[in-house]
Amino acid sequence: MRLSTLRKLLLVLILCLFSFNLAPSHGNDDPARLETDRAKLLSYMILNDLNRYHFSRKKVDVELSRAAFKVYLKQLDPQKRYLIKEDVEKLNSFAARIGDEMKAGTVQLPDGVAEIMSQRIPQVREMVREILSQDFDFSGNETIETDFDKIDFSTSLTDLRERWRITLKYQTLQRYLSLLEDEAALKKDDKVDRKKKTPSDQDLRKTAREKILKSYETSFTRLTQEKLRDRYDRYFNAFTKAFDPHTDYMPPMDKEDFDIGMKGQLEGIGATLKEEDGYVKVVSIVPGGPAFIQGSLQPEDTILKVREGTGDPIEITDMKLRDAINHIRGKKGTEVTLTVKKPGGAFVTMTLVRDVVQLEDGFVKSLLLHDEKSGKSFGYIKIPSFYRDFEKTRFGGSGRNSTDDVKKEMDKFHEVKISGLVLDLRNNGGGALTDAVKTAGLFIKDGPVVQAKGIDGKISVLSNDDPDIIFEGPIIVLVNKFSASASEILAGALQDYGRAIIIGGEHTHGKGTVQTILDLNEEVSFQNMDYLKPLGALKLTTQKFYRITGESTQYRGITPDIVLPDRFTSLKSGEQYLDNALPWDTISAVPYTKWQNPVVHISALREKSEQRVKFKKDFLEISEFSRITTDEQKKSMRSLNIGIAKKELEETRAMREKESKGLHGSRSADKKSTPAMSADEKKELWNKEVKEDAYVGEAISVILDLIADQKKVSSLN
Repeated sequence: MRLSTLRKLLLVLILCLFSFNLAPSHGNDDPARLETDRAKLLSYMILNDLNRYHFSRKKVDVELSRAAFKVYLKQLDPQKRYLIKEDVEKLNSFAARIGDEMKAGTVQLPDGVAEIMSQRIPQVREMVREILSQDFDFSGNETIETDFDKIDFSTSLTDLRERWRITLKYQTLQRYLSLLEDEAALKKDDKVDRKKKTPSDQDLRKTAREKILKSYETSFTRLTQEKLRDRYDRYFNAFTKAFDPHTDYMPPMDKEDFDIGMKGQLEGIGATLKEEDGYVKVVSIVPGGPAFIQGSLQPEDTILKVREGTGDPIEITDMKLRDAINHIRGKKGTEVTLTVKKPGGAFVTMTLVRDVVQLEDGFVKSLLLHDEKSGKSFGYIKIPSFYRDFEKTRFGGSGRNSTDDVKKEMDKFHEVKISGLVLDLRNNGGGALTDAVKTAGLFIKDGPVVQAKGIDGKISVLSNDDPDIIFEGPIIVLVNKFSASASEILAGALQDYGRAIIIGGEHTHGKGTVQTILDLNEEVSFQNMDYLKPLGALKLTTQKFYRITGESTQYRGITPDIVLPDRFTSLKSGEQYLDNALPWDTISAVPYTKWQNPVVHISALREKSEQRVKFKKDFLEISEFSRITTDEQKKSMRSLNIGIAKKELEETRAMREKESKGLHGSRSADKKSTPAMSADEKKELWNKEVKEDAYVGEAISVILDLIADQKKVSSLN
């Protein structure tokens, strides 16, 4: 029986078991009753879909309820600036009952939260107004803890006020220093006509406080206008995330935004964002988009503020993701300035020009590289994602896909016989599984590539059935922490076959699951229930990937054969750092035949690489940057002394400038790519970056070692 049919039959049973007043007049006469009925229906539907279709088969018990409550509390007050311990203790009485609430359709926690927040928001608002009415003294030795996981909820309203005083003092100091920089830049700009009087130091401090107050007033207003439906939606999302971090309840507007994003019809900065504990975090950078071209914004960055054009920055912390995205999106050609917190703790401001994603920059591309010392040539292919036009290929058409594009790029190397190939999967977040399998098939003979386990426990094997190989020479695959999903499948398969050497950081992302979108509207076929629509959608995990060896790619990811210094070492990015992530496990291996000439002396190649890397300037700088970033991440305590704050700001700027000098994922310091550059100029810049990339250079060195090693083996035989 098909999944959709099962779901409809299940809904009929639910409606038979539970009594709903289906009169559509409730939608007009009693909005609160409408939301209660809608929440009751959603609780049944979400719970039953999760029970039947989620891969984990988790029991809805006290343990899962407490996990959901933990997620809910983080979403509600991530910075611990509204609730006090007394409030948390009251809400904690609901923690073990969330599963029972979902089963009974009697959602109560959001109502308890609404009652508490209706008191706390006005109290906090008054605190903020009173604190910002006075100037701050930045000459003392006060500090602030910026890692909210290290602090507990305030013990009283007096304690809460003190937390806000320290927070507002820190934010005022940061804004004041930013205004000082702006003034210094204006003085140096000869084109600026300064008819107005130069603001005094006191004027700048006052302006800083006024801007912060304005931002918070907007935030408070938004919180007071939160609707009952918004509170229920947060509750359902927290419950689903207790199953795993990729399972979500998507309210109607979020579902609509998701559909639009999938069609690629929005203009913006070209970044995939998510809400995590009240913050807007960058998941991935869209190849070819403005963020990709500008180069400063990176995955795992946290966007704190958004400024459109010359307006004031808007604080987006605690803002619903949909609303935050609406501030970031905009018409092509307009500017948006983001205040970003880097994973190491540094604050960076960057300006991006909104644009439509330049698709050509997101497609597979290649470069022929020459090594002067050996006289050999090497192929380099960048695969930014695994794309496929499913609409055109559905009926046997010839839609564009990454596998065919890899073939085309390989054809360019036929005139010059290459001695090795570098496949670059860094920052490749995945895509079409079909193309990960087919791309693996370009370099191995027919055989299994990946296993997939479904909710019924059945295991399917996805294989390459084409014995033709387009290249038989040595291959290096470059990966990093942002290589995920389909890219991990390709890298894992080539590693298992002994076909390629994997080079990169300590591990890849570890995303070894598949999600399915269930449109909840499709489950409701009764016309007299239309007044409860739209219901949104449920995104849930339905499959898990396993390598042909039987090891899951989930959680652990792929461990490279040769680990190189990584500037993201301290970055807690990957499945293993996510709450409620599904675990690593194993199933039975499937039979497969190793590559005809597999790489066997990896330990010797690793030792030679380590010796080279020790003395290479680029890798020494990367190691130093990683060390500094790691130290910065540990120092979550920040000074409120203006002298120390200025020094830290200068050190951060110097570190960022050093970071931008040719390291992979950032643009060259002497010339940055912009949307206004011609295609030839962009190509020239990209070629330069690849040739100067330390990781690509080391990949070629490893290939040369491999060739020399194979020659030794041949001569001995």
